[in-house]
Parts: sequence; structure tokens; C-alpha cells
Amino acid sequence: MTFAAPLWLAALALVPLAVAASVAARRRARRYAVRFSAISTVRLAVGRGTSWQRHLPAALALAAMAALALALARPHVTYGAAVNQASVMLVTDHSGSMASTDVQPTRLAAAERAANTFIDELPSAARVGAIAFSTTPDAVQAPVTNHSAARAIIDAQVANGSTATGTALALALQLLHGANPKHPPAAIVLLSDGAANAGENVLTVAAEARQERIHIYTVALGTPGGTLPNPYPFEPPIAVPPDPQLMRQIAQLSGGRAFDAQSADELTSIYQLLGTHLGSVKRKREVTFEFAIGGLGLLLLAAVTSTRWSGALP
Repeated sequence: MTFAAPLWLAALALVPLAVAASVAARRRARRYAVRFSAISTVRLAVGRGTSWQRHLPAALALAAMAALALALARPHVTYGAAVNQASVMLVTDHSGSMASTDVQPTRLAAAERAANTFIDELPSAARVGAIAFSTTPDAVQAPVTNHSAARAIIDAQVANGSTATGTALALALQLLHGANPKHPPAAIVLLSDGAANAGENVLTVAAEARQERIHIYTVALGTPGGTLPNPYPFEPPIAVPPDPQLMRQIAQLSGGRAFDAQSADELTSIYQLLGTHLGSVKRKREVTFEFAIGGLGLLLLAAVTSTRWSGALP
């Protein structure tokens, strides 16, 4: 919660001061107490009340004071609102190393399932595009509200080739700029398991994305022990570890966030989180009226309970 006029929060100090004044007044009253022979008659006239009933009106009045002080400070709350005009590009690596089975059933199959989970979390009106790449971007769909078009790209990938990450990201930037040139939000979600070894310089593209206010969220898929079968029967398996350091650099340069996934379940959870995050935007709403009404209501209750339970001599 934030406050547009935080200086009014100083009025909250009146609450403990009022409590201290009340305690001091009670002590002073006891000091000057006098004996009264007809005490039983007074008790009948005043009526009997429990301890909490005697203190309730004062507690309500103090709560009302605090609520009204907060209302004067003009409080705002932050909430997530669906972004119906968001544009998101899914950029998925399907190079040869994505055939590794260190993520079950394979890295590529796990990536396809997670990408579909990501789309499920987005608002139906959000624009979604997809790029599948290896040596070059070989399947491209610009951001559209028809999400099945992006799903078709994702589900048709075959693991082969090298990894031209920079070229794929540069194309994603072009498509996002054309899809929503005036008012992003727009973002790129990149999933890759290896170092960029072909095409444009990926870090240069990440810096360009930051200038265009398009964040790149990266997911490094795979385990350090990931391997592929060697085509030569008597040679050891080929090591294909992921490159999380490069993925973190891409995310940092673009202003996005980096994730590491070493299992299919972890990857799905990450994509589900990204879908929820990218499908909404943080907005603020002023709640001064609610606090003011609450304070006035507490004042009314304090008056009612004081009249009901505070005894008075006839």
C-alpha cells in the first residue's frame, strides 16, 4: 500500500496519545475516590457490565481515528489487471541438442508442453506469436489473437541444426514493433539450452530490446550432464550442457528475468508463472473512500455502544 499524502500518517500518533491520556485520567480518578455508603444502590442504578463492554466504545473510537487518519493520507493499493492488448513472442530453440533426454521425455517435448501451458495462462485477447529456430528462424508467426497459430508452430518442431539465437530475437523484435508500435506492453520469452553459435550477436540484440522497452525473459533448459548419442558407435556421448550464464546476460541486458529449468515439471511451472505475469499489469487504485466510510462507521458504532453500555446515574 502506498500513500499520496503520507504526512497525514503522523495523525496516527494521536491513537497512543489518546490511550495514554485515558490511562492517566483513570489513575487520577482513583486518587480522589471517596467512600459512598450506599454503594449497592449505585450499582443497581448504573447496571452491571463486563470489562470488554466498558472498553469497547473507546476501542472503536480509536480504530475510527486510525482509519480516518489513513483516509487523509490517500491510500492506494496495487493490483494485477489483465492486459488484453499485450503482445508476446515465444522464441523456441529446436537445435540438435534439444533431442537430449536429460529432461524427460526430451528437452524439445518438454519445451512444447510448457509453451502451451504458457499460452493457456494468457488472456484470450492477448496477441501471441512464435518463432522456432535452429541454424536460422525456420517457422514464424507474427503476434495475433488466434493462439492456435502459435501452437501450430510450437508443436511442429524437430530437433536439428545449430543455434542462431541472436537472429531469432532480432526477428521477434521486428514483429513486436509492427504488432503494437504505439503502446506496448510487449515481451519475448526465449527458451534455449545451448550457447548461441550462429547468426547475429545475441547481446547486441538484447541491448536493442531494452531501448525499445521490450523485456526478454529467458529459460535455460537442461542439466549440466546432458548428452546426445555419438554418431560414431565407439565414441563417448556428446556433452550438450545448457548455457545459463548467457541466458542471464540476455535477460539482464534487456531488463527481463532469467530462469533455469532442469526438469519438465520445473519448466512447466516457470512458463505458468510467466503466463500469469505477462498476462497482467500492475495498477494502482485509490481506496480513500473505503477508509473514510470505515472510519465513520466505527465512530457510529462507538456512539451506539457508549449509549448502550455506559451507565449513567438517574
